[in-house]
Amino acid sequence: MTSKTAETLKGIALKHLNSEGKMLAVGHSEDPEGIYNNPALYPQMFPWLFPYGYGGIGCETEIKISEKEHKRHLLMYHDKRFQTDMFFPFVAFSHEQIKAASTGGYLITEKANFQQMSQRLLNLNIPVLNGLADRLAAGQVVHPETQEEKDCYQVIRDLDHIGSHVQGSTTSKKYMRNEIWSLISAKGPPTWFITLSPADVKHPICIYYADTQKVFQPKILSHPERFRLISRNPVAAARFFHLMVTLFIQHILGVGTDHLGVYGQTAAYYGTVEQQETDFRTKMDSFRGK
Repeated sequence: MTSKTAETLKGIALKHLNSEGKMLAVGHSEDPEGIYNNPALYPQMFPWLFPYGYGGIGCETEIKISEKEHKRHLLMYHDKRFQTDMFFPFVAFSHEQIKAASTGGYLITEKANFQQMSQRLLNLNIPVLNGLADRLAAGQVVHPETQEEKDCYQVIRDLDHIGSHVQGSTTSKKYMRNEIWSLISAKGPPTWFITLSPADVKHPICIYYADTQKVFQPKILSHPERFRLISRNPVAAARFFHLMVTLFIQHILGVGTDHLGVYGQTAAYYGTVEQQETDFRTKMDSFRGK
């Protein structure tokens, strides 16, 4: 089934249903489940990962750990079933973002500010907000003049305050740019701009991270086998990237060591992860063509 196209799978499913074949229907409750203080949530969502219904996020254990550390522990489980699951890493990270946004909203909407913020949201002039958005998108320098424009800008500031707590949000990237400008102001302009792109599908360490073999064996796999291993395990690719960048900072830049870096004494550095928006389907099509 894994090698068939989506259209072929649809045809197989349609033939199965027309032949009065059996199927499994998973129902749901009328009331949504809460993500706070709900140890049964993840075992209910992923029964194939928690076969006995135990070990969910927030369950009582002898050692008290945070939800973030619990998720990290599950992603590093020995059989790697949490790593290779298609949905668990995405859901776990999404819940982190939801809770961070809720925390930011709770902090900004204190009792003293709640009435003022609620009125500003209820009385927000949508055409004025759309006009400001169009002018800002066109690159214009906009200074709020009317009270309605000032209210719109204040709502944007409130949203920025909430978004600053959310990892990966636009506001978090804006804060990173401010940190870079502050670093330049303190240390001067950077001497080197370095872009790292570790080749995960060609490195034996990443292949070992992605594979389920407990003992490392220097076995040379074909390109299709290596590509499938990495594509099924994004956690392994992230671990490998983190390892290579950490080693680069330590041994090439000489940060945190007793020796100089390749480029001399490193006064400061700032690193970010660049998101690649390559179409995975196009990459897979070109891979199959080979």
